[in-house]
Amino acid sequence: MTDDPAATADFPERTVHRRRLLLVLLVPLFMALIAVSVINVALTAIGHSLDATSEGLQWVISGYALSFGVLLVPAGRLGDATGRRRILIVGVSIFTLGSLLSGLAPSVEVLNAARVLQGIGSGLLNPQTVALIQQHFRGQARAKAFALLGTTVAVATAIGPVIGGLLIQVLGEDVGWRWMFFMNVPIGVIAVVGALLWIPDDRVRGRRVDLDPVGTVLLTLAILGVMLPFLERGVNPLIWLCIPAGLLVLALWWSWEHRYKRAGRPPMVDPEIFAGAAFRNGIIIVSVYFLGATSVWIIVPLFLQMHLHHTAFEASLLGLPSSIAAAFSSQIAGRYVLTLGRRLVIYGFMVSFTGLLGVALLVGFVESGAVPFWVLAVPLTLMGVSQGMTISPNQTLTLNSVDPRFGGVAGGVLQLGQRLGAAVGTALIPGVIFSLTESGTAWQEAFIIALVIIMALTLAAMLVSVRDRARERSAPGAR
Repeated sequence: MTDDPAATADFPERTVHRRRLLLVLLVPLFMALIAVSVINVALTAIGHSLDATSEGLQWVISGYALSFGVLLVPAGRLGDATGRRRILIVGVSIFTLGSLLSGLAPSVEVLNAARVLQGIGSGLLNPQTVALIQQHFRGQARAKAFALLGTTVAVATAIGPVIGGLLIQVLGEDVGWRWMFFMNVPIGVIAVVGALLWIPDDRVRGRRVDLDPVGTVLLTLAILGVMLPFLERGVNPLIWLCIPAGLLVLALWWSWEHRYKRAGRPPMVDPEIFAGAAFRNGIIIVSVYFLGATSVWIIVPLFLQMHLHHTAFEASLLGLPSSIAAAFSSQIAGRYVLTLGRRLVIYGFMVSFTGLLGVALLVGFVESGAVPFWVLAVPLTLMGVSQGMTISPNQTLTLNSVDPRFGGVAGGVLQLGQRLGAAVGTALIPGVIFSLTESGTAWQEAFIIALVIIMALTLAAMLVSVRDRARERSAPGAR
């Protein structure tokens, strides 16, 4: 596939004010990311305020994650086919409504329903953000835009827990967690107004749009089946049967998409987008990386709180330097990604491996008290540097191989890889620690074993990057 601006641009470049466009794309994304990062520090307060059970609190997270994950690819297709601005505005509006209802929730059941609304809104708006960047930015400008997206992710991840902690500290438990949601309402309204003013109207007029409803339903069921067991931990073991069922439905979906295209109709996901090795490799890289890397920020607090008895606030502070480092490294990486190509991603994985090794080497000294726990922030900061060198550059390089006409679907598939990797990893790797410690293994040993698993996954993602670098070097015109 080609990235031909003449063939794919919907509007003259002079009609698009890129800085304003980028601002109005990143503001709702920032809002949605805050909603993810802030919730972890709010669960205890929500439980006390609404007298919620652990199962009810679990769905505060799971309901959002499921509704968000299952919509990413269908929402991308919907935006590509009918108009991305409209779907973005609908997504922001639904997310804002969900935020308002979350803040007003009188019970955990209402809160969970509102969180599902938030997930639907976030699932609708996220692919449009990637697709609109893909559509309106070219070359180095696109790389810088994705770098700013990476910085937005890092900053939102860093300040979300801090904002949540401050609101609870200042306003008290019952009012504080509610304002975590209320603060999204004015931001959402501003984002909708900005979208109406600064995003070109790209509505499809004058023809009937085929959205492939059967393909949409099949993929939704497949994603639901694969993700649900990892989000619903501690329930009936039979729920794991959802995984093979989901994979079977996924195979049916893939067959249906080919059949739909052969019939001359537009499938929800055109199989052609997987023809490029760069796109396929990019999905594998980010999925494997998220399978391990996201678990670091679960197992480190577990080790500090459950084993060394530090407070949640102390444990959360270890992530701040990493997030700040990710914000800066994303910007630097955005300048050089088109020059270095996959080499930049490979270097990022090397930095990540070094950081993980540093944590493994220091943990014994922290446990013995020879060094304070905050020393772990030093190698963990390397994880943040790595994040900036891998996630946004991989996104840029992966989507460069896809025609912007399919930008929403491609962005949805890429983000779905992240969500599936994170869901599986955050269930399995902490599960390894709990299984080992419950069977009598020392905490330090169990923690190091989990780190070794993450290191192995990092090496696996790096090896795929090395393979893609070989493809990159052999491509016509490669330097």
